[in-house]
Amino acid sequence: MKKTLVLGLALMTAGSAAAQSLTGAGASFPYPLYSKMFAEYKKATGVDVNYQSVGSGAGQKQITERTVDFAGSDNPMSDEALRAAPGKLLHVPTAIGAVVPAYNVPGVTQPLKFTGRVLADIYLGKIKTWNDRAITALNPGVTLPPLPITVARRSDGSGTTYVFSDYLSKVSSEWKSRVGVGNSLQWPVGTGAKGNDGVAGVVKSTPGAIGYVELVYAKQNKLPFGSVQNRAGKFVLADNGPASAAARGVVIPADTRVSLTNSANADAYPIASFTYVIFYQDQKYGNRTEAQAKALKNLLTWMVTEGQEYNEGLDYARLPANVVSKARSIIGSMTYGGKRL
Repeated sequence: MKKTLVLGLALMTAGSAAAQSLTGAGASFPYPLYSKMFAEYKKATGVDVNYQSVGSGAGQKQITERTVDFAGSDNPMSDEALRAAPGKLLHVPTAIGAVVPAYNVPGVTQPLKFTGRVLADIYLGKIKTWNDRAITALNPGVTLPPLPITVARRSDGSGTTYVFSDYLSKVSSEWKSRVGVGNSLQWPVGTGAKGNDGVAGVVKSTPGAIGYVELVYAKQNKLPFGSVQNRAGKFVLADNGPASAAARGVVIPADTRVSLTNSANADAYPIASFTYVIFYQDQKYGNRTEAQAKALKNLLTWMVTEGQEYNEGLDYARLPANVVSKARSIIGSMTYGGKRL
């Protein structure tokens, strides 16, 4: 282990001595990464971080109600939601992830190709079978069966849904006008399931199913997933490099709330997103102690610096250096009763 990492963790451990546990809730999108991060953090510091994978919508609700130390969300909270919170909330990205169209089509062994329009039409219920001309035209040489398509989608308030629908709204005017963007949607068709793991389970158990899930869930469940045509016209299969490329050239605002979908970068995977932690700038509320506030600041600092070493091994892209710099500045603005931590 590097000397700087040892020193940093030693300082964090000392600063967190009086606050040995933290709680978070929200997105299932980063849950595999956070499980690894928080296990390693506990080994190094003794601080236990309990994160509940309940969906981005529930995470945003819990941080607004101040029942957790931090929320996880794949989409930033809206201006309206931020105004409704009892204090100033901050967003810090922790990773870049890719949302993939995973499917279960017996006999198909190579990755299928999809365009945004075709994905939108599948989820609008306009494309109903796997041998539809719109799909076969994109996949010459692939024998696709006349199997009905079972659409799997989230039933809970989901940042993954937000990312997927944000992308579809950029590539399909019909999707934008009929369904739109959000954590929860009025779906035209589909079988609902809770969490990325729930959607992956529906796809795995249902011949003919398609579902949108974060990349690691497709890989963990050994589900095939398709390449998606990006804005430059290239069909790109999700991986760390193409997901990272989605942030390249994007102007990152000071509060880091930004969409990465449908990137103009020629090498980018088009359905990619930051995943965020959300927390209060001033940590003095309820029964919170200054030690608890410092423990959270230490954790967040570690997640965007040393903790980044765990991203790529779990199929998440690391944060670009300019985003790390902005994240550290945001974390550095945390206060306790108006006093800088």
